[in-house]
Amino acid sequence: MRVLACTILTIATVSVAAPVRAQTYDRNYPVCLQTYGIDGGEIDCSFTSLPRCAASASGRAAQCLNNPYFAPGDRKPPRRRGVY
Repeated sequence: MRVLACTILTIATVSVAAPVRAQTYDRNYPVCLQTYGIDGGEIDCSFTSLPRCAASASGRAAQCLNNPYFAPGDRKPPRRRGVY
């Protein structure tokens, strides 16, 4: 009976879990190119600067935007000196 209960619980857990979708924005690049088309659009976050993105967007139905998820390096908080 325990095996049946564990099996049902496992199947229910797997079927309820939604498939995970990859994040659209790449955290390593500060600029993204959003393109528009008849069949939809896409976002490509592989640009290091706005001029590079603008050169790629030139002549296309596209726009450059700042990556809201960009993480510039490892920022460490300043060390606090304790009062002794």
